[in-house]
Amino acid sequence: MADLVDVRLPTDQAEGTESVVAVWFKAVGDAVVENEPLVEISTDKVSVEIAAPASGVLQEILKQEGEHVELGEVIGRIAAGGSDEDLSPELSPAVRRLLKQHGLSASAVAGTGKGGRISVQDVEAHVAGGTAAAPESSGIPSRKVPHNQMRKSIAHHLAESVRVAPHVTSVFEVDLTAVKADRAKRKPEFEKQGVRLTYTAYFVRATVEAVKAVPETNARWHADALEIWEDMNIGIGTALETGGLIVPVLRKAQDMDLLATARAMGVMTEKARAGSLSTSDVQGGTFTISNHGVSGSLVATPIIINQPQSAILGIGKLEDRAVVRNGQVVIRPMAFVTLTIDHRVLDGFSANAFLSRWVDVVESWS
Repeated sequence: MADLVDVRLPTDQAEGTESVVAVWFKAVGDAVVENEPLVEISTDKVSVEIAAPASGVLQEILKQEGEHVELGEVIGRIAAGGSDEDLSPELSPAVRRLLKQHGLSASAVAGTGKGGRISVQDVEAHVAGGTAAAPESSGIPSRKVPHNQMRKSIAHHLAESVRVAPHVTSVFEVDLTAVKADRAKRKPEFEKQGVRLTYTAYFVRATVEAVKAVPETNARWHADALEIWEDMNIGIGTALETGGLIVPVLRKAQDMDLLATARAMGVMTEKARAGSLSTSDVQGGTFTISNHGVSGSLVATPIIINQPQSAILGIGKLEDRAVVRNGQVVIRPMAFVTLTIDHRVLDGFSANAFLSRWVDVVESWS
């Protein structure tokens, strides 16, 4: 009898990330080769492939597609060096073709043959009896668009964040005159170095200074204590052209200057939109920025906190508005900025202190 080798979810996923089995590349009974892709795991941040830990035959699938899995959990087993004779149930080529045709795993079908062997008739019976009754029609023409795994994971993660953390949002207004002028001056210099200078790079620098003023915004709630992180690993919410949202992380942003920030952001944005982010690129965030204004939004509240973080900054659309300065009505580039906090960790005074410092850095930029 072949030795069984566990297929486990890696333990190096970010804490607080929900992991779901997206797709098995093999069915029970299929031969596998060590290190070949065996199963894809999706989270609200990224999809990763788990390689086969050994060569042999896929003996069991313990977690089906769409099921949630925990760090280190066994999701399947391989009969190392095994053959079809080692397996129960065995699968004939006709059965394998039929399973693949209907997108089924062998473990989902009850075999009626000797030792639980699955026959073609077993698969056909499963398909015939597995169609759910259609819900009562409302009479309104409609169509259904199936959720992809990223959308399911995002929905679960955000709903869980709202459940565990009381959300409170403070709203300030910021004048970007100084930043706009500085950006116009620096852009040609940055472009010569192959770096695109965006407003978000300035927002990251202001965030670093605001976190220094209110360190509790860069923290995690525990039942017995508040864990305040020394590093500022700032995640930047990035919309994908294919739909969904991903949050690449700028590690140790406190050690960067404006040029390094802009360069790192450019690399991360390109990787995100090319679908080439690695798991490490989206792990370990301690604070998140949502620059939702790039798509036209003025204010978004509350922006859901990216657990297990304690706060998220939202920046609205930059637009020229009439404001009063020194008793005179003038036109200035303005934007609304919000800080949504976990009220277990911070209170309104702390949120306002953070935003006051943030606005001061932006408006006095030199």
